[in-house]
Amino acid sequence: MSTLPITPAPGTHLVVGAGEVGSAVALVLADAGAAVVLASRSGRGPADPRIARVRVDASSVDALLAACPDAVVIYNCVNPEYTRWTTDWPPMAQAFLDYAERTGAVLATVSNLYGYGPVDVPMTEGLPLAAAGEKARVRVRMWQDAKAANDAGRIRATEVRGSDYICPGAQSMLGDRVMPRILAGKNVQLIGDIDQPHAWTAPVDVARMIVTAAADQRGWGRAWHVPSNPPRAQREAVADLAAAAGVPSVKASAAPPALLWGLGLFQPMIRELKETDYQRTRPYVLDDSAARTTFALEPTPWPELLSGMVAHYHGAQAVAA
Repeated sequence: MSTLPITPAPGTHLVVGAGEVGSAVALVLADAGAAVVLASRSGRGPADPRIARVRVDASSVDALLAACPDAVVIYNCVNPEYTRWTTDWPPMAQAFLDYAERTGAVLATVSNLYGYGPVDVPMTEGLPLAAAGEKARVRVRMWQDAKAANDAGRIRATEVRGSDYICPGAQSMLGDRVMPRILAGKNVQLIGDIDQPHAWTAPVDVARMIVTAAADQRGWGRAWHVPSNPPRAQREAVADLAAAAGVPSVKASAAPPALLWGLGLFQPMIRELKETDYQRTRPYVLDDSAARTTFALEPTPWPELLSGMVAHYHGAQAVAA
């Protein structure tokens, strides 16, 4: 990771969403000395005295204004249920736009690579936004609306896009479903072609990228790819995690399509994965050179991410014991 200090814009920062990314953004801001309000429906987040945690309905601009009337940046780190994107995102996106326009705050949005749709080349920010499914098209419209408002001079907006997260938790493909089995030396089943090169992004690198882009006028009016490590196939990532944990190599295999079809009959999230099958059946690689060149940011080293994963799950096992 770059050793350059992160320098947020002076003033109070409103982070909306207390998941892996929102919590990372709040901590990066607090470590840099910024005043931070972390707002979420649950009111949860890091138990850090430097961070004010509040409950908020992110679909209401009035609720956002009540949580923080005068933020210099509002960070959209919300992560609604994937099956509800088409219903939950539009009102929240409008509330974020309204907040930015009323207060003058920079609107900084955490997004993903879904908007590009199926591609066979490393993804750059200049690729057409040719999303393959309706949920991904919702995210595309969110950025198009924010950029239009930015270009019209109504707000200042930026967006950062990362790949699948490597971090603890259920949100990560390599997290709760995989790491406990690795530590136990058990075989793991993964989804898709597990030998295709795949990019992985760390939430802390998302946080550093979005705070930097929001504070720098060069970051406004465009999207940025989060600096991420060189791609590793799912099978390679599992082997790396096992080695970092000091566990004899575990076997990784692809879940049979028939099994996924059967599970999809009862689990909506599994059923919804069909819309993004291409992400796991062909190379899924992002080009992050623009962010590296412009802001001198580098990703957290891969071995450091692996050791952090191992330490987290060892700690969870100790607590459970």
